[in-house]
Amino acid sequence: MAAATGPARWHRNMSAKVAAIPMIATTLVVFVGGTAWTVLYSFTNSKLLPREEFVGLFQYERLWTSSKWLISIENLAIYGILSLIFALVIGFLLAALLDQKIRFEDTFRTMLLYPFALSFIVTGLAWQWILNPDFGVQHVVRSLGWESFTFDPLYNSDIVIYGVLIAGLWHETGLIMCLMLAGLRGIDEDIWKAAKIDGIPMWKTYVFIVIPMMRGIFITAIVLIASGIIKVYDLIVAQTGGGPGISSEVPAKYVYDSMFLSQNLGQGFAASTMMLLTVVIIVVPWAYLEFGGKRK
Repeated sequence: MAAATGPARWHRNMSAKVAAIPMIATTLVVFVGGTAWTVLYSFTNSKLLPREEFVGLFQYERLWTSSKWLISIENLAIYGILSLIFALVIGFLLAALLDQKIRFEDTFRTMLLYPFALSFIVTGLAWQWILNPDFGVQHVVRSLGWESFTFDPLYNSDIVIYGVLIAGLWHETGLIMCLMLAGLRGIDEDIWKAAKIDGIPMWKTYVFIVIPMMRGIFITAIVLIASGIIKVYDLIVAQTGGGPGISSEVPAKYVYDSMFLSQNLGQGFAASTMMLLTVVIIVVPWAYLEFGGKRK
């Protein structure tokens, strides 16, 4: 009986399994195969075209002694951490305000969500204009009488990444707000009533009761924010082009420049592999704790 269970289980939903074969094959060949190919050729001295001239860890040694790469890692860390924190906090606060059944809620929600409908390129170009000292915010404020006012983050190498961060938050915060608002609207009204009867302050109700109940919403929001962090390449290209100098470089742009501008495939593959390794180090432990750790 037990021996017959295996084949019977294997033949169950056979049509669905057959239909999934092209998708599985595509995943193995394109994604897994492409990844393995990239890692393999990161140990070569490939230039304009791939070539099997293995040089060991030379490309990685060169990578981690490059000031451009180190600056790009620092910028991505700053942008990623601040983007994650501010997008969650601002998105939740906006959702909490809209959840108070204010007037013109639909109008405010549409206005806040609209930036997400724009591409990162359009967002970057718009904020490049807004932050331009000649006709943007600085020009407007100075024309009102504050002649000493200075606000030109995109032209200051020390704070340029924060100028990019402003554009990124403007683009993604509206979506996070909508997710949080949907989560808040899903909280049972009896919970709010019980908290009010017990005399629990509003902020404690949010922090200790509501937010833990919205765990799934927060996970979804973090995934979406993380995807936006990866796509910061578009914002950099549209706003600063990596400047002033190399002060706003990010890893994705480093990969592009190495492979297509410097015609050094080996260096680009090494940088890509390091980006993949970083994602694996972060995602695999999280996925195990989130899903695998629950199995007994």
